[in-house]
Amino acid sequence: MATLLDGKALAQRVRAETKIAVARFVSQHGYAPGLATVVIGDDPVSRVYVGTKEKACREVGMQSFGYRLPTTTSINEALALVHELNARSDVQGILIQLPLPPHLDKTVLIEALAPDKDVDALHPWNQGKLLLGEEGLRPCTPSGVMRLLEETGVSLAGKRAVVIGRSLLVGKPMALMLLEQNATVTSCHSYTEHLAEEVHRADIVVAAIGHPETIKGAWIKDGAIVIDVGISRLADGSLKGDVEFTVAQERAAFITPVPGGVGPMTVAMLLTNTMKAAETQAQKAGSS
Repeated sequence: MATLLDGKALAQRVRAETKIAVARFVSQHGYAPGLATVVIGDDPVSRVYVGTKEKACREVGMQSFGYRLPTTTSINEALALVHELNARSDVQGILIQLPLPPHLDKTVLIEALAPDKDVDALHPWNQGKLLLGEEGLRPCTPSGVMRLLEETGVSLAGKRAVVIGRSLLVGKPMALMLLEQNATVTSCHSYTEHLAEEVHRADIVVAAIGHPETIKGAWIKDGAIVIDVGISRLADGSLKGDVEFTVAQERAAFITPVPGGVGPMTVAMLLTNTMKAAETQAQKAGSS
């Protein structure tokens, strides 16, 4: 029977660490780091997610600036807000909540962000830093996964890791971050042949495809670590991950629950990134 990796409990610890870091920052610089969150459109899920992030921000002592723009917002109007936030000294982090309305090009908006304020780490500058293995902001969800893996006490060096999903937000950076820890990484996706065999060979499975219980529990290698990033709401209102949890729990050594696993860690690492962004900007301002 697998040990549950409690994302809620770990996220609370990370938030406590960030709260201490914020207080220290305020005492040193005389102001609190600020996070600006931008939601465009009326997607109710996005609004709930951002509300959670804004509340968490305030709880650790950061400033929170929320922007709710209508679906009819033009690309020029959205860019004008981004440029305004880039220039503001009280904003150290900017988060543009995805998805955007279809008429807005997310690439254009993300590339308009000041890289130092891109706390989702989607700007090509930050993605490039990750690829090069250089210090910089890292995407929140993969960062949360890495903290959860750290909790197992298992060294990743030499382990076979399978990442299922290749999104820019999770799958691709996840593979690179595992490589940084010297894991042997296989990236799987919708075109992967013999997926069950790939999963069964893995010491570490990170599932991030957003389709409920696609990864069958019987595929999991005995003693593997299973991180389930996916979350889907079924017709009966229940929430399911990408992994068939009940069976996988019997085979794995460690497994994340859904909900309560990766989700809370994503929010916690957003706060960590905002703190890191604030420190980087303060350092640059002090040396200029």
